[in-house]
Amino acid sequence: MSNWKTLLLRIGEKGPEYGTSSDYKDHIETCFGVIRREIERSGDQVLPFLLQCAVQLPHKIPLYGTLIGLLNLENEDFVRRMVESVQVDFQDALDSGNCNSIRILLRFMTSLLCSKVIQPASLIVVFETLLSSAATIVDEEKGNPSWQPQADFYVICILSSLPWGGSELAEQVPDEIERVLVGIQAYLSIRKNSSTSGLNFFHNGEIESSLVEKDFVEDLLDRIQSLASNGWKLDSVPRPHLSFEAQLVAGKFHELRPIKCMEQPSPPSDHSRAYSGKQKHDALTRYPQRIRRLNIFPANKMEDVQPIDRFVVEEYLLDVLFYLNGCRKECASYMANLPVPFRYEYLMAETLFSQILLLPQPPFKTLYYTLVIMDLCKALPGAFPAVVAGAVRALFEKISDLDMESRTRLILWFSHHLSNFQFIWPWEEWAYVLDLPKWAPKRVFVQEVLQREVRLSYWDKIKQSIENASALEELLPAKAGQNFMYSLEEGTKEKTEEQKLSAELSKKVKEKQTARDMMVWIDEMIYPVHGFEVTLSVVVQTLLDIGSKSFTHLVTVLERYGQVFAKLCPDSDKQVILLSQVSTYWKNNVQMTAVAIDRMMGYRLVSNQAIVRWVFSPENVDQFHVSDQPWEILRNALNKTYNRISDLRKEILNITKNVLVAEKASANARVELEAAESKLSLVEGEPVLGDNPAKMKRLKSTVEKTGEAELSLRESLEAKEALLNRALSETEVLLLLLFRSFLGVLKERLPDSTKVRSVQDLKSIGAEDDKSSAMEVDSENGNPKKSCEVGEREQWSISTLGYLTAFTRQYASEIWPHMEKLESEVFCGEDVHPLFLQAISSALQFPLQ
Repeated sequence: MSNWKTLLLRIGEKGPEYGTSSDYKDHIETCFGVIRREIERSGDQVLPFLLQCAVQLPHKIPLYGTLIGLLNLENEDFVRRMVESVQVDFQDALDSGNCNSIRILLRFMTSLLCSKVIQPASLIVVFETLLSSAATIVDEEKGNPSWQPQADFYVICILSSLPWGGSELAEQVPDEIERVLVGIQAYLSIRKNSSTSGLNFFHNGEIESSLVEKDFVEDLLDRIQSLASNGWKLDSVPRPHLSFEAQLVAGKFHELRPIKCMEQPSPPSDHSRAYSGKQKHDALTRYPQRIRRLNIFPANKMEDVQPIDRFVVEEYLLDVLFYLNGCRKECASYMANLPVPFRYEYLMAETLFSQILLLPQPPFKTLYYTLVIMDLCKALPGAFPAVVAGAVRALFEKISDLDMESRTRLILWFSHHLSNFQFIWPWEEWAYVLDLPKWAPKRVFVQEVLQREVRLSYWDKIKQSIENASALEELLPAKAGQNFMYSLEEGTKEKTEEQKLSAELSKKVKEKQTARDMMVWIDEMIYPVHGFEVTLSVVVQTLLDIGSKSFTHLVTVLERYGQVFAKLCPDSDKQVILLSQVSTYWKNNVQMTAVAIDRMMGYRLVSNQAIVRWVFSPENVDQFHVSDQPWEILRNALNKTYNRISDLRKEILNITKNVLVAEKASANARVELEAAESKLSLVEGEPVLGDNPAKMKRLKSTVEKTGEAELSLRESLEAKEALLNRALSETEVLLLLLFRSFLGVLKERLPDSTKVRSVQDLKSIGAEDDKSSAMEVDSENGNPKKSCEVGEREQWSISTLGYLTAFTRQYASEIWPHMEKLESEVFCGEDVHPLFLQAISSALQFPLQ
């Protein structure tokens, strides 16, 4: 990399590029000297790279802003082009709804104002344009209040840029910035408070109680007003331009052109509730709230950090996570060395965990955050590991209130995190969970973490890791893997009829007989004599046993003999029995059960509807509150279903583009042929209509080929569209089945709706029942258990409602197109329990009738 690029990238950092100095002024002067000369040689390369640095390393924006201010003193044309590029990118971001670019570029423009590059009045115009658009959006008559998230986002962008330039604005245009703040207060008075209870980490917990009254926009305005009343003084934003103030004041201001905000879709003309709800969902998806605070640490851990400083550090951390997601080590390094004068390990941990647990989904996969936390623990070995452990303990104490989706992610993260640190954890601290009933959330959490650890390692290793709390071995999965029904016990000479059939089937597999031969033998020798259930049991148990050595063996068996399963189980009823057989064989290995069913669905041996029916069968329903296995299998099935739809949509989009290209090529070929046909040419001295025969032959061939290519693409497009329409139709049936299944099992177990109107009521019932019996008996082993705040039936209801919310929220984009049908056929029945409707309403952020 060129020296000048390295200097731009590493400005403000401790490193060899700037010698021993860590002073911002020295860095800026050194970089300025090099960049000034480089612009003369290759200004066209410097400008885009400098802008890219400012956008993708936004915690250094004050440094880049000051550098550009100095360049403005000597090369006004370069800075003019820089400002124009910033504004073009800003308008493009507004037009495309690129939230991160809008927010960062507005911050950059605010910083350029501090360096006397941008006229303050023109920045105020940008603020007021955004604010005017926000006010119009939430206006019932002129706008579309369903798109309030877009309006809120514009206001958040204005407020979030003020820590970087509020002081200068208050000094240079005090009346105008006061007018903007008053306008924001007026906006808050006409907008609706955005209740996002369905996106809270904790439900009915104490952690978020202090923040319930204010939403994110109101809270941010309070922080900015406190900052203004404090003279715009804060510690988290460096102000290097002050060191060059005497020089910068001589710079020429550059004007910003007017901007235009994206227009939101028109409100539904027929006042359809479902369409209005879908628009709100689309708005929340396009303009999501990027952070929701966990507040899991005591206030004294961050008592010296002002509210506005906390906000700025959160912005730094989230920006680094976003822009450096392709280089985790660089990401961790920047996160550990932010330009702030106070310690922020606890705030960093809270921010990272808030992203891991963020609802409806985090910006990146959990794996990314796992790797960043691991690198931070290595970069800050004396501080951060203890903070992470403290966060885990705090979340564990609140695990019963934690959202089910967030709880699942926490289990996945924690087990993976421990696998990177030799599975070391003071398990003796949590050994007391064995005294809790098997359905207690803390006990289930420990059990699921240990089972996930076994997947990432092996049983003996995990047993060794809990030797300080050896009693926890009870929560480990069974060590034995397969549960083969037709194996011969040692010393057994007599074989049952089923064992003989299994042995013969195994022999045929070893002889590599085809699936067709196998089906003929089954139809002639087994099915007529033993019937469907014995036949299926022998076939499933034997073939799975042959494929049990490894994942590759399983895939090979399914690929080679999958059609045997398909012929035996052609309909949903029989596929449910097939899934039950798979579960029986792998009952001691949760992972292989999930893998086998996932592969079988991938090969279309079982349908998604059969999986839903099996998950809600009695054998699984009783496990809803004590194991994640049925929910994992249901998640896999729904993910695979919607991934297929997503893939079809992408294929249709690509084919549509190719059709347009083929149309153009075909049209051009026809035009060229027509031009050649109408041309007069001399053949043996005589004028003849048409070009020379060789060229005419080539053109006709081209027309035929392009026409055939276009026709082929159109046929492919029609086929894909037919597949998509069929998949969407099947999705509607699947969703109806899913919600009816949830409704059916909840109806059987939920208390009467006159007794419970909320989840808190369920917990209260459990607590009252608990007081009446101080000790309970575990049905599995008869051992007395400590009393639990919530009884088993109540905990089952709480867990199942939690998963209902989680699934509805996760697949909301696919649910909304079918909302009218779901409302009419499932949600609006007289016997629908209020808690069922509450769970769905909170997930969709939409009141159901």
